[in-house]
Amino acid sequence: MSIVAAAMMQSLSRSPKVPLYALDALWFQVSGTVCNLWCTHCFISCSPKNHAFEFLSREQVQRYLEESVQYGVKEYYFTGGEPFMNRDMLGILEDTLQYGPASVLSNGLLITPKVAAALRALAEASLYTLELRISIDGFTSETNDPIRGEGTFVRALEGVQNLVEAGFLPIITCMQSWPEHEHDHVLAGFQKVLHGIGYTRPRLKILPQLRIGREAERERSYTAAEFVTPEMMLGYDDHLLLCSTSRIVTDRGVYVCPILIEKPDANLGDTLADSFQPYPLRHQACYTCYLSGAICSNFSPYEASVQTSVASEQ
Repeated sequence: MSIVAAAMMQSLSRSPKVPLYALDALWFQVSGTVCNLWCTHCFISCSPKNHAFEFLSREQVQRYLEESVQYGVKEYYFTGGEPFMNRDMLGILEDTLQYGPASVLSNGLLITPKVAAALRALAEASLYTLELRISIDGFTSETNDPIRGEGTFVRALEGVQNLVEAGFLPIITCMQSWPEHEHDHVLAGFQKVLHGIGYTRPRLKILPQLRIGREAERERSYTAAEFVTPEMMLGYDDHLLLCSTSRIVTDRGVYVCPILIEKPDANLGDTLADSFQPYPLRHQACYTCYLSGAICSNFSPYEASVQTSVASEQ
């Protein structure tokens, strides 16, 4: 056995476990791994041809919504793939907004003025908030399109503009593919281009790299040292980790988190009740969450610093 393999085996055998303290957030892999893009950094390698996970039906989502009530779920997230490829998406949101706040993670390409108006109508008919998160990986076509595909920057920006004109303040999410010393320049660039489409108080969320899926091929995979160890958890607040307060529903059952749906051991059962069990931080993607906090949520410790930086430039 090589030194690298031996180090990985030792890390796996000593993985610290994180309990599910409360089911505050429930996620839905609503379009499975089916997407209209083929991004080079996708950590679960979604694409138009990836049917490893399939769409959730409105009826399937409704069953989990009903089950979630007894656990006091506070908010609901919808991801994929591309959620708006699911033809039931608007109906699913209509149902969900009867239970609590909802957020949709989208690439924005399918958000036409008609869809944006329909989303606004759903939001106005509910007591709860509806958030939209749009992924754009650079503030120009030259920086975004090599990652997300030719022409996607312009089309995503059109989706953002449609949402803004419908009265939304979408959260723009971007994976940090630039060196740290360019951070302020990138934030200023995003601010300028978003101002140019009438989005004068932009909300930005910068995501760290998850070195799995295609991202491991695009740049590099994790090293043998990038694991969470028991020693690292001493004095660490594990409430910062998404797996301590949330679970994700797929067409194959309930998994521990949105990042690990391709890991068989992350499948915790068919019901939310099955998922109330501690989970060992045995995967290397857990290392990124350890460093950055609940990166999948709308707001995280790192997100707060980004918001402060943007506000200071206005």
